[in-house]
Amino acid sequence: VAPQAMKYLGKGKTQSAKIQIENLSAALDMYRLEVGKYPENIKDLVVQPSGARGWNGPYLKKGEVPKDPWDNDYQYKRPGSNGHPYDLSSFGADGANGGEGEDADINLWQQ
Repeated sequence: VAPQAMKYLGKGKTQSAKIQIENLSAALDMYRLEVGKYPENIKDLVVQPSGARGWNGPYLKKGEVPKDPWDNDYQYKRPGSNGHPYDLSSFGADGANGGEGEDADINLWQQ
């Protein structure tokens, strides 16, 4: 029973990460609409950077950038790869780039 329970827990955390990434993406889009560009740093969603005219944040509830379900920081890079304006991802359970199963990276553009 324990291995099955751990399997479902892992899937639940992966699904939670996907949902959080979608929510962060929506906040990034709102920031862009109000400021005119995507932020340089994901923390700009909660603390107004100097020179950010039109900033009307914080753009995240609780005024903080959440950690992923494994208590690691989400990875944000601007500009993004493959023509995307930014990349947003979680490294999964292992907290390292790459991996399979629960350790696999969860990326905004590959959901």
